[in-house]
Amino acid sequence: MRGRAAVVMCLVAGAFGGSAAAQDVRQTADQTEVLRQLDELRAMRTDMQRKMDELDSMRTDIQRQMGGFDQRIGDLERQLDVPPSAIAAAEHAAEPSQQATPQSPVAVAVAAAGEADQALAAASPPSGSKVGDYVPGKGFVLASGDQGELAFSAFSYARYLNQQALEQTYTDAFGRTSVLDLRNDVQFQKVTLNFKGWLFDPRFTYLWYVWTSNTSQGDLAQVVVAGKFQFEIDKALILGAGIEALPSTRTTSGTFPLWLRNDHRTIADEYFRGSYTSGIWARGDLTDTLGYHVMLGNNLSQLGVNASQLDAGLNTASARLWWMPTTGEYGAASGFGDFEQHDRVATLFGVHFTHSREDAQAQPGTEGFENAQLRLSDGTLIFRADPFGTGGVIREATYDMLAVNAGAKYQGFSFDIEAYFRWLSNFQTVGVIPVTGVSDQGVQVQASAMLLPSELQAYLSGSKIWGDYGNPWDLAVGLTWFPFERREFRINGQALYLVDSPVGYSSVPFPVGGNGWLFSTDVIVSF
Repeated sequence: MRGRAAVVMCLVAGAFGGSAAAQDVRQTADQTEVLRQLDELRAMRTDMQRKMDELDSMRTDIQRQMGGFDQRIGDLERQLDVPPSAIAAAEHAAEPSQQATPQSPVAVAVAAAGEADQALAAASPPSGSKVGDYVPGKGFVLASGDQGELAFSAFSYARYLNQQALEQTYTDAFGRTSVLDLRNDVQFQKVTLNFKGWLFDPRFTYLWYVWTSNTSQGDLAQVVVAGKFQFEIDKALILGAGIEALPSTRTTSGTFPLWLRNDHRTIADEYFRGSYTSGIWARGDLTDTLGYHVMLGNNLSQLGVNASQLDAGLNTASARLWWMPTTGEYGAASGFGDFEQHDRVATLFGVHFTHSREDAQAQPGTEGFENAQLRLSDGTLIFRADPFGTGGVIREATYDMLAVNAGAKYQGFSFDIEAYFRWLSNFQTVGVIPVTGVSDQGVQVQASAMLLPSELQAYLSGSKIWGDYGNPWDLAVGLTWFPFERREFRINGQALYLVDSPVGYSSVPFPVGGNGWLFSTDVIVSF
């Protein structure tokens, strides 16, 4: 930047010098001096043109590098579980104003280079930020120095939920009828406080968080205090330990909270997925477009489960492989929706597989938020007393689940699809159980459009499950408004239609057995 500024100052100084000299020449008729200064100005103009060409080349190179930074930033965001993207914010800041005053070519070139420098600075790894700064993708920097950094971020929202239009009773596949406790209330729904950064070496990162749901007050695991550590040996090998989401589906693979529906999934995703557990993992980028994540954990869902409830084995393994062939990125945190307004088609393909041996004792409470329960497609818990109405119970079962997803984004439009295949087998039983296993399939489809770039998004989201005990489905239509034209603050309104929902608990908007319409309005802060 100093070099470009010096060149501009030199040109301005030369122009003034040339003007003064021209006046002297007119006064003295010294043609030789005019010719000399004319030659100097021509040489300076040639040099300036050369520098502008270098700037063009530099900008092209920077844009190429920024494509690589996008992927790297997405990886760091997923490591730290942070919502907004630094590169997206930098790109938004670099967009030219529609009412900008026309500038000279030199000024445009210098300004463009300056914006590129700012974008690169915003995309830098988490180090060296000034205390008190707000950095998109990181939060507010509380402390920063040669030995480490500490930043604070948060996710929270207030929700109005109206379930009054749902049917009041539900009958499962075995003829058991239950009465639904339908809600019509306002809740300060959720608070997540994140403390994150690096220690001694920028490659050694940490995340500590406090997480609670207001609707779960009084329940087990109403407050979660957890965290994780990671060390980057190479971009192809990052090792971690702590509490992490099993990479069983797209929504458990670092995309939160950049979803179309605010803080809840389709019923198919909720039905099939794994959840958070303690474990160890490895992840990394095999190429510029290909990455992996493998994890070995205690069980499918450990929030609300203490160590004495777990058996003596690491019985859960989950793996994910993803490919982004066209652009090498899929937006901030590879989330849903094209808030970034991709000018090239971005594509994502992924495959997930999870295996776990589960037992009744290691299951979290049904009201624990982010719990993952093994259910039949009518909502029956397989570990409940007498699930099939035959007097028998299931003590242990093996869970195997395959998820395959694909998606595309372009100019504010997005389309994502994910298919699920789940097998429950190897039942350890007491008494009579009429089956030896259960097989289910499902699919979810989500589409969105930025009706007003960076300001208003519309979406359509739905899913269906095909199971031995019912074929439930759901459909949601919603609008999300970004008043400040950035992701950190948004307002979401949604109408959701359910048919025999097999999943639900108080921290999501739908109950088990829900049939009919429900409505929600959320005001979200995420930084």
